[in-house]
Amino acid sequence: MSIGEVFADAQRSLVGHKSLVKRLKRLENNPNFEANIKQCTFRLLEVSKSEPAANRAIKFLTTYFEKTSDDSNQIPSAILLALLPFLCAKDKTVRYRATQIVSQVLSVLTTIDDDLYKVIRHELIKRLRDKVPAIRLEAVLALGRLVENEMEEDDEEQDSDDDVAPGLLEKLLDVLQNDTNADVRRTLLMNLPVTPKTLPFLLERARDRDGPTRRALYSRLLPSLGDFRHLSLAMREKLLRWGLRDRDEKVRKATARLFREHWIEDCARTRLEDSEESKEKKVGFHDPSIPALVELLERIDTLNTGNESGVARDAMKEFWAGRPDYLDIVSFDDEFWDNLTPESAFMARTFNDYCHQDSNYYSMIEEKMPEVTRLGFHLQKHINELLGRVQAANESESDDKIAEQAEQEFIVEQLLYIAQTLDYTDEIGRRKMFALLRHALSAADLPEECTRLSVEALRLVCNSDEAGEREFTSVVLEAIAEVHDNIASSDVEDEEQGDEEDSFVSARSEVDGDADSTPKQASKKNKHNKNLSEEEQEAKAIKEIVINMKCLHIAQSMLQNVTGNLQTNIHLRTMLDSLVIPAVRSHEVLIRERGVQCLGLCCLLEPKLAEENMRLFTHLLKRGHEALQIMALQILCDILLAKGPPTPTPTTSSDDPNITSASDPEATEITSATTQLLAPFIKALSTTFPEEVRSTATSSLCKLMLCGFYKGNEELFDQILERAMQTGAKGWELLEKVKNAVQVEREKEMETEKEKERNDDGFGALRMSSGHALGLRPSTSGSEGFANGSARVSAEGVDT
Repeated sequence: MSIGEVFADAQRSLVGHKSLVKRLKRLENNPNFEANIKQCTFRLLEVSKSEPAANRAIKFLTTYFEKTSDDSNQIPSAILLALLPFLCAKDKTVRYRATQIVSQVLSVLTTIDDDLYKVIRHELIKRLRDKVPAIRLEAVLALGRLVENEMEEDDEEQDSDDDVAPGLLEKLLDVLQNDTNADVRRTLLMNLPVTPKTLPFLLERARDRDGPTRRALYSRLLPSLGDFRHLSLAMREKLLRWGLRDRDEKVRKATARLFREHWIEDCARTRLEDSEESKEKKVGFHDPSIPALVELLERIDTLNTGNESGVARDAMKEFWAGRPDYLDIVSFDDEFWDNLTPESAFMARTFNDYCHQDSNYYSMIEEKMPEVTRLGFHLQKHINELLGRVQAANESESDDKIAEQAEQEFIVEQLLYIAQTLDYTDEIGRRKMFALLRHALSAADLPEECTRLSVEALRLVCNSDEAGEREFTSVVLEAIAEVHDNIASSDVEDEEQGDEEDSFVSARSEVDGDADSTPKQASKKNKHNKNLSEEEQEAKAIKEIVINMKCLHIAQSMLQNVTGNLQTNIHLRTMLDSLVIPAVRSHEVLIRERGVQCLGLCCLLEPKLAEENMRLFTHLLKRGHEALQIMALQILCDILLAKGPPTPTPTTSSDDPNITSASDPEATEITSATTQLLAPFIKALSTTFPEEVRSTATSSLCKLMLCGFYKGNEELFDQILERAMQTGAKGWELLEKVKNAVQVEREKEMETEKEKERNDDGFGALRMSSGHALGLRPSTSGSEGFANGSARVSAEGVDT
């Protein structure tokens, strides 16, 4: 059998390559053996990329070189040298096949001549910029193997030339970051050696624009790296956040498997190192280990990533969903609750949340979680411990004490989250939790986040009817009074009692005035301050700010959890007059900001109060600093969303269907009213306002368009969009997209209405005779319902 016949048989199938290699080895003594090998190789250069026969022939050639590499490198070196001119051929097919063969041959060679190596390396680097992605793909495959060898040699010989490996590595990293072809980036991702220098660039592919590349990182590269604890804490958090919140579902699933199947097993394996089981190779998962799970939560910094916007909650949700063995083994006894750590408390909270999301796991809640009364005792114990640590941290101000306070605060937060999911039909447990939360709110040193969660839990403990809301507001106001008394000193208390006699009744009086006290009050304050040193006066001012900020925060948390009318609740009216309005008039920036937030929430509960204070919010937009301007725009947007768009009154002035709404005087009046309502947002698009204020204006206009304000005001919003584009307001692109989307939706509604009218014309008599009997009613606008629903959500989220 000749050499040509051997290659002919090799291109038919991969099955008989081993026997064909033996036959080819028998022909090595032929005088023209090397020339015939070259001839067969050159004939592959013009074969199209899509032809699988050429790939099988190349595979056979590399198999032959692999079997004979120990004997001699003469023929492979001769083939490589002969292929060098074809690496830069004009024909892209020839360039591709030449690069492919060189890459395949280099993968099986153990040694190569130095001069030939430098020439091949130089030519392959040129192919990194080839316009054909498939050629670049083969080039990075070859250079990925070369750079690995160079880096190994550099590690062995510290005195070697540093100009070779770093230059090649930098070029490959540049390709990894900037190549336009996803296959090239993905191939380089999987073939570059993992070193401390390359690892940040490899992990950066978690933000690659190509989904399969991101998935390859999470499903192939990261599991192959070994123990995840070698990664930095910041990188672990980023990888989880990027992966679990990826837009591609497959990437999210790959990240979830990485967390619950590899990272937890790394922690579990460590805890079994000294056991008999670790001496044998483990097949599958290790036995569930709660200490390993606690360690895993510690390794992802649960203390900082376990908040509402952190990624730890998403990770644990996927963990419980994919590891039912841990669901079965977890246990929460009294010892567990008495020795809580931030990680174990977070584990209990996420377990409780996951079981509440699926009715199939309700039995686990009843079996494993404590009842209301028992949890109340545990919560009381940890709140008392938190207050003690807060006091210790305030006295010593050491980093250790502050860290201990942060950990205990996180534990109390998790217990309060659990308290919000409990069933309070048990009257004994409800009374216990009511008394506990009422006492916690009156603690002046309770941190703000714990205070907010306590208020939310207290609202759930109280009944959901109107009487329960009145009870809730009265209890919170009593807590505010106790907080004030606990913080304030006796002299400050006397001043506050005198000030309450002249409390303000409306914030509107502050629109054009700056006075914050009467002359009589000012003289009292000046007389009292003369007896104090400058340090004492400064301490007194700080204490007053702390008092007001704490009380206003409790009030804000309460307002975010009520839905009743302000006028029918005397407790809310009292709080508005004695706490909120004086805070709005305050000259202290922090107090005024929080007072404006509370006033905005009050306006959502009382439409008349909103109308009275619209001028105040507009004044804050004109004269206030950036934070107040943003807050004013958000409040104005919430008020408009709660009020809804102006609705035209049906007229019978004309029966002509060709008359458009634009010619209707009432429609013109409504457009004018809408222009007046939107005037603050239009003014905020001006370049005289800060960038974030303009961004808030565009986002508010987007919400208003989506909630029905676009209908009947098309020309107005066109002008608004044009103004936003001219001023370059941040977010004008989103405003344009929303307008286009609303237009499309509006056109669909009009087509539906026309179709309905055409259908009604054929069944008019039937409709008139039996329509009321069937209970037909005019359909309401879906956008109005959406606006009313969004107003409450937006109001509860006011936090600037």
